[in-house]
Amino acid sequence: MADEQHSNPVNPADFSILTAGLGSKGPEEQALPASLQDNMDLCLSILRDILREFDENLLTSFDTVRQYTEEASSERFSGILNDVSSESNYLTLAAKTIDSMNLHNAQLVARAFTTYFHLANLCEENYRVSVLREREAHVGEEQAIDPVNEMTKAYHQLIVEMGPAKAKELLERLEFHPVFTAHPTEARRKAVEGKIRRISQLLSMHKHLGGSDKQENLRRLHNEIDALFRTSPIALKKPTPLEEANTILDIFDNTLFRTIPQVYRCFDAWALGEKTGLVEPVCPPFFQPGSWIGSDRDGNPNVTAKVSRQVARKFSDHVLAALEESTRNVGRNLTMEAGTTPPSDELRALWSQQKEISERLTSKASLISTKELHRAVLLVMADRLHYTIKRDVDLMYATCDDFIADLRIVQRSLAAAHAPRAAYGPLQDLIWQAQTFGFHMVEMEFRQHSVVHTRALDDIREHGLHGERGDLQPMTHEVLDTFRALGSIQKRNGLKAARRYIVSFTKSARNIRDVYELNRLAFANPQSVPVIDVIPLFEQLEDLENAVNVLDDMLKIPEVQARLKATGRKMEVMLGYSDSSKDAGPTSATLALHSAQQRIADWAERNHIDLTLFHGRGGAVGRGGGPANRAVLAQPAGSVNCRFKLTEQGEVIFARYGNPVLAIRHVESVAAATLLQSAPSVEKINTDMTEKYAPMAAVLDKASHERYLDLLNTDGFAPWFSTVTPLTEVGLLPIGSRPAKRSLGAKSLDDLRTIPWIFSWAQARINLAAWYGLGSACEAFGDLETLRKAYEEWPLFSTFIDNIEMSLAKTDERIGKMYLALGDRDDLRDKVLDEMELTRRWILKIVGDKWPLQHRHVLGQAIRVRSPYVDALSVTQVLALRSLRKRVDKEELSESQQAGYIYLILCTVSGVAAGLQNTG
Repeated sequence: MADEQHSNPVNPADFSILTAGLGSKGPEEQALPASLQDNMDLCLSILRDILREFDENLLTSFDTVRQYTEEASSERFSGILNDVSSESNYLTLAAKTIDSMNLHNAQLVARAFTTYFHLANLCEENYRVSVLREREAHVGEEQAIDPVNEMTKAYHQLIVEMGPAKAKELLERLEFHPVFTAHPTEARRKAVEGKIRRISQLLSMHKHLGGSDKQENLRRLHNEIDALFRTSPIALKKPTPLEEANTILDIFDNTLFRTIPQVYRCFDAWALGEKTGLVEPVCPPFFQPGSWIGSDRDGNPNVTAKVSRQVARKFSDHVLAALEESTRNVGRNLTMEAGTTPPSDELRALWSQQKEISERLTSKASLISTKELHRAVLLVMADRLHYTIKRDVDLMYATCDDFIADLRIVQRSLAAAHAPRAAYGPLQDLIWQAQTFGFHMVEMEFRQHSVVHTRALDDIREHGLHGERGDLQPMTHEVLDTFRALGSIQKRNGLKAARRYIVSFTKSARNIRDVYELNRLAFANPQSVPVIDVIPLFEQLEDLENAVNVLDDMLKIPEVQARLKATGRKMEVMLGYSDSSKDAGPTSATLALHSAQQRIADWAERNHIDLTLFHGRGGAVGRGGGPANRAVLAQPAGSVNCRFKLTEQGEVIFARYGNPVLAIRHVESVAAATLLQSAPSVEKINTDMTEKYAPMAAVLDKASHERYLDLLNTDGFAPWFSTVTPLTEVGLLPIGSRPAKRSLGAKSLDDLRTIPWIFSWAQARINLAAWYGLGSACEAFGDLETLRKAYEEWPLFSTFIDNIEMSLAKTDERIGKMYLALGDRDDLRDKVLDEMELTRRWILKIVGDKWPLQHRHVLGQAIRVRSPYVDALSVTQVLALRSLRKRVDKEELSESQQAGYIYLILCTVSGVAAGLQNTG
């Protein structure tokens, strides 16, 4: 390319094509920030270059469809502004253009639009990073708090409200437990993620380059985007649980292992000022990651005891290798000789112990580090970590605590030798890494359905533990093997590696007692029985309402009493956002969960329980998704207690932890909210406003629940839902090892997992699971002024309304009608569309907007810019669904032709998921 094209990435000849169809910008619209717009223009220009090189006709098809959908989007937005209905001729033209393509060309166009979304997501991510860095650059050293670091603001507020001593006490209690899960909501295949990461790095560098460097950057961007387009967005097969574990290894390597110490260090920098890195740190290692990958067997027959062992070994070997490398790097840099930095007696004693363990290792270290004992000791420690991976019992560390104890000896020796920078610099980062990740990387949490345990015990009682009266069922053997696997993981990697066992669909304390009994039965020797904490998971509406009664009965279980005594009366309770939402509708589920949290917190206080509530949230609004920090601040008083635990699922993992800068800010943001939730002012607002708006909440709850159940209980709803959404096809998408349905025998909508329920409605551009029933509830309540005041004053309600507004911004009634037309139930279609319009109208009146997200300028405009591209994929998907089902019914398609249609649909599913950014 010529130089002038580098400064203006859009070819002049193509400028009219790129801008055609954007429509005129209304007076109240906000343009995208210039840097974001520039990057999106650059990516679109490069993508068009790639398509042109691939096939001129493909570029023409891409541009034609894009222009039509952009014009259609402008028409729709104009109709919203002017409050008139807009039946778009342009959308019809787009549909006709797509419908006229052969199957191969339609697949390529779908892949082109999917590629664009990956690039658009990168542009937005890079913009967020650049904004954060710009804000950081303007923070003055003299400022009392760091306005960019939310943790410092929260801690400062605690000091102001409660005093330094109480604030420090709360800080020391701080814990943030993200639990990474393998729920099938990440529609982007792993082969694509590496390309995306490389494009991100090139894109972030682009604006800072010039001349030949910029030319080379552009060439590499073209190469990577070309490879991205040519890579199928659909994986060749579903991942195994062992492969799913790579998700955690990926974020561990690229962000968590190095960025978590930075989070701690940044807080120290504010709290200690110039003393940072010269004295002992004040920030506790509060980040405690967990995982269900390879250990969550609820409804996933692919997760076996053998798999759990393999995944645990994979995690352990990986983190040990990372700690070995870090230890070696720190050791190599501790070149202080004994003359300037004399080793302490304690360090000399450690060196003597190391000699006793292995003369060979200490001799090798001595050769490298003559007269540099701190260095020599750390190099031997690194070697011992290597042999811990090899399981050499003579040389390995038995526990991570032993390793940390040795690190502390080195640190104390350096501090005593007046070398504080060496003591509290990189060595402290290494200690934080060991404290955070241990020898296990993440705590594996086991989960199984309560019915499975009941059946296993019934089987054992009927046939005998060893099959004395007949063969045990294979599932019973697997249940017992699961406890043996948990025990072996705990024995190998320590108590922190695996001790939590979650019981899905907990109905009574009997479900908890069953797990403790099975844990005992699995071992011949009582000394081999692992320590476990059995956690009830309350998911459905009736279970949430009955939770306190179950917890009361749990306190009578001897094993629970023993664990309470051993842990200082700590107990964990999990709440399921997914099934409660599908069971009762989003409004009732939100209110029921809030009520359950308050009742459980009150119960814990009465019984002197140190409570941790575990929130089973997803990425989509229908599964409790949305900004985690706002969700924390909206919790009832006493329900957080400086500890916040939640599931991090699917595309949320990559979005929150894929970029180091954004990962740091996310962790800081959640930690800040977890601290701040204990501030008296926050507790008072939550308590007072919950009480003030309880009558309003009762009306909304009743009316929304009735409206929601009216829809679900309409005859024929379940098959109609399967017809008007890509539910069947979503089940074919190779995006997770777990089936779309639980295999406990049910064959109704009740048995459908919440994820495909929400995913399918999102694909149909209706997002019903996020909002259905709220419009009718607001209509029944009728008092707009009170609703507006609740939105301003009550954190729970404002968070809920904002999340629904975002969800509505991603809906499109024009596209939704096309999906609903796949069915033949006008009554159900009208219920959905009428409720959508009613909900939209009430939401906009409550927040005071003319269109969704009007007051959130960058997000709102970014979604609007994306809409035409999502529309193109949605239209392609619905046309393919219609054609496939029609021609299959008539037996007009060969197997290869059916496979071609399925592949096209799956390409659009992946693209729409990337465009909407929260799938399930």
